[in-house]
Amino acid sequence: MARHLITSALPYINGIKHLGNMVGSMLPADVYSRYLRQRGHDVLYICATDEHGTPAELAAKEQGLPVDEFCAQAHDAQKAVYDGFELSFDYFGRSSSPQNREITQHFARRLNENGFIEERAIRQVYSPADARFLPDRYVEGTCPHCGYDKARGDQCENCTRVLDPTDLINPRSAISGSTDLEVRETKHLFLLQSKLQSEVSEWVARHEHEWPQLASSIARKWLTEGLHDRAITRDLDWGVPVPADTWPELAAEGKVFYVWFDAPIEYIGATKEWADQDPENRDWKSWWYEADTGENPVRYTEFMAKDNVPFHTVMFPATELGVREPWKKVDYVKAFNWLTYYGGKFSTSQKRGVFTDHALDILPADYWRYFLIANAPESDDSSFTWEHFTATVNKDLADTLGNFVNRVLSFSKKRFGEEVPAGTEAGEAEAKLGEEIAGLLAEYETQMEALQFRKAAAALRALWSAGNSYLEEKAPWLEIKTDPDGAALTLRTAMNLIHLYSVVSEPFIPASSRAMRSAFALTDDTAVWVSADEARSLSSVPAGTPFTVPPVLFAKITDEDLESYKERFGGAPE
Repeated sequence: MARHLITSALPYINGIKHLGNMVGSMLPADVYSRYLRQRGHDVLYICATDEHGTPAELAAKEQGLPVDEFCAQAHDAQKAVYDGFELSFDYFGRSSSPQNREITQHFARRLNENGFIEERAIRQVYSPADARFLPDRYVEGTCPHCGYDKARGDQCENCTRVLDPTDLINPRSAISGSTDLEVRETKHLFLLQSKLQSEVSEWVARHEHEWPQLASSIARKWLTEGLHDRAITRDLDWGVPVPADTWPELAAEGKVFYVWFDAPIEYIGATKEWADQDPENRDWKSWWYEADTGENPVRYTEFMAKDNVPFHTVMFPATELGVREPWKKVDYVKAFNWLTYYGGKFSTSQKRGVFTDHALDILPADYWRYFLIANAPESDDSSFTWEHFTATVNKDLADTLGNFVNRVLSFSKKRFGEEVPAGTEAGEAEAKLGEEIAGLLAEYETQMEALQFRKAAAALRALWSAGNSYLEEKAPWLEIKTDPDGAALTLRTAMNLIHLYSVVSEPFIPASSRAMRSAFALTDDTAVWVSADEARSLSSVPAGTPFTVPPVLFAKITDEDLESYKERFGGAPE
């Protein structure tokens, strides 16, 4: 089977992420990784906290902590939330690791040797009140493109346009708030992206036909506008330092690399972190260096929201190309639009919307996992509302799946005891059901392979609905009065559906899948997926298998619950 390298956008270290961050990268990457593992592929799912740059320094300053201590605590806090969501990272690293420092500095040296880095004197914002140069995010002001008055010096959160601090109208220091700013000369390293324009264009042209339109259109837009040489160092105390053996003057001044230079390299760095834990059995270079050669090449898929797309489809590929070494480049970029909160943007800085730690406080992870993937913002932005969330949970999870599991197992236990009943041989209704299940499973597989998550969720929902339709058609609560063996067959078939659901639903709702699967005391339950023939036969749980009735899988959200959530988190804007 194939080797699949999966990465999701690195979450910034400054605070717990919101649901929009979760559905825009990490959660769909997890769903896809789980599915590929079930299908027998060799999967390596890598992510990490993005710990450099001004957000880390500003957040540490706000909490009164040294930045390294703040980052260590914040990493553990984020990891705890992702564990709560059951994100199945093979490794969740840190961009401040020694491995990332080593590889980032190697990339910089190689780019310099190949003529793609240049030292330039530039004029940069300086704050006398703070007695320091202000890197991009240390400058705030009004966006010249959309008028948003809280734009940062690197990018406008409102219109997503990339900015320089000197572009801002009415700029101010993010440290002191001082508007007494000057522009002074300083030296920085520039990545000469303009010299790599044609190579990046050719590389994108070879891949963009396979990418979603969102990813390819953003990449092409940047290339059409032309790649500009970009400063890749900053005046910060925290970051990957410029190596003194190559740039002694800048190193003496304390320059560090720009976070958007070292952050994508952390995908490689985190893989080395993973390998260094067990070097005898793990080879990080086989995933990243000359990974397209040999008998079993790597297929690399990235997951990210649209604001990260330019950096991963243009800037990082330019870096990899300029290094002139055979580093693995992305094959498929799964890009997402925004998940909004009642039509407004989720915002970490403005604390608008539901954040992932708070989500887990009120409901288990599977509720959120299913809703977010079933409503993933793939072709357009999608909106989170408490009303929509409640309706989805109650209809799909509580009624369609949860109620099916509970009533089948409870009724069978009441009428036939705690073993799967035998009943008669499968008949025409069961054969029809088997064909329907096999067809729906094939559709589910097709959409998962195509990374069409909303369509995959619809196919999974249809699988669950098929069981309810079969149960309504056979009506074992009536059948048992005149044909007990027929009712036993119906329940045995339904129990086999529950086991099938437990296997194929695992990428979406892993905890609930475990609960369904553990209901049956099968002596040798090693199924990792369900074949078409197994779907047709529905015989993996034989008669006589002991079973238990698990706790309610999904509790309905009541009107009182809904009102309390809206009161806590806010409902529709006034």
